Amino acid sequence: MLSVVIPIYNEELNIVELNSRIGLALGNVKNYEIIFVDDGSTDGTLQMIKNLADGNSRIKFLSFSRNFGHQNALRAGLEFATGDCVVSMDGDLQHPPELIVRMIEKWQEGFEIVYTIRKDCEKISFIKRKTANIFYKLMSTLSDVNIPQGAADFRLLDKKIVEIIMKMNENNLFLRGLVSWVGFNQFAIEYEPEARFAGKTKYSLRKMISLAINGITSFSIKPLRLATILGSVIAVFSFIYGFYAIYIKVFTDEAMSGWTSLLVSVLFLAGIQLLTFGIMGEYIGKLFMESKRRPSFIIKEKNI
Repeated sequence: MLSVVIPIYNEELNIVELNSRIGLALGNVKNYEIIFVDDGSTDGTLQMIKNLADGNSRIKFLSFSRNFGHQNALRAGLEFATGDCVVSMDGDLQHPPELIVRMIEKWQEGFEIVYTIRKDCEKISFIKRKTANIFYKLMSTLSDVNIPQGAADFRLLDKKIVEIIMKMNENNLFLRGLVSWVGFNQFAIEYEPEARFAGKTKYSLRKMISLAINGITSFSIKPLRLATILGSVIAVFSFIYGFYAIYIKVFTDEAMSGWTSLLVSVLFLAGIQLLTFGIMGEYIGKLFMESKRRPSFIIKEKNI
């Protein structure tokens, strides 16, 4: 049994084509289900899915009460999937459904995780390529998990991996990091993303930055350590400069020229303090949100 999980948000123009291509790609797979997770769409996405589900028992859907985010939509799909392996993919057709068959073959060879690595090409906008490169470099530098450059949420997970992930009650879930963190036998497949079939991307620069911050702070305390080291270094230089200023004042007749250097020093130290407080606040905020234990999503309706 294969489960295909697809988070969807305002993709009414892509649903029919996506379902058709998955059906063609899985023509030789006898037993599979497609789980669409409607992440609070405001267009006709849910109705399109319902129309497809009425004529096809393989098509399942979950519909959230509002937009809870891509990672939580993935979590919901994994939670309700019943397959021996689960493939997750986006709903804009940039993840080629034809690759699923090869992922299944690698799973049958014994790999518990088969993930994909996106190859940069002209079909991907310059801004998206650059922000993605920055994201992976930050993750590799500041976190304690190794996420391959270009790793996507287009992956296959064995059922036991899904069960392990579902036991993790983190509100701020970052699946790319968790998949690398759990280990097991993994295999990477490179693919060239296709152009979006219809509509506009829902992943803005703000969401990319938020995902990067969430990923880094979910798997590492290196930013806190860097803030500590930076603060210590600045404190040492500040003491040295202070002793130097006292020496000039007491033991020489020279005058310390002052307003410019004083203003720059104060502004620099204030900036470092605000940066440090911001890093600390990010971790404290995550603790605060985790302590509430609110559900990661609310399902309004479903046919599972």
